[in-house]
Amino acid sequence: MKIDEIQNLTDEEVQLELERLQRHLFDLRSQAVTEKLENPTMITKTKRDIARLKTVVRQRELTAEKTSA
Repeated sequence: MKIDEIQNLTDEEVQLELERLQRHLFDLRSQAVTEKLENPTMITKTKRDIARLKTVVRQRELTAEKTSA
């Protein structure tokens, strides 16, 4: 998921996507332990998507603080 796509999402959609990716990362990690992953780079890609989502959430928090102050 690209940063432009994430910035176009609403706050609720960002939170839902973040929760979905965190569950997906958990599943990938458990697969890595119990069985062989088909694509081990999926863990890294999922972590990066989570980081992008958290970055957008933090940017929105900081913008909201600036406008309210």
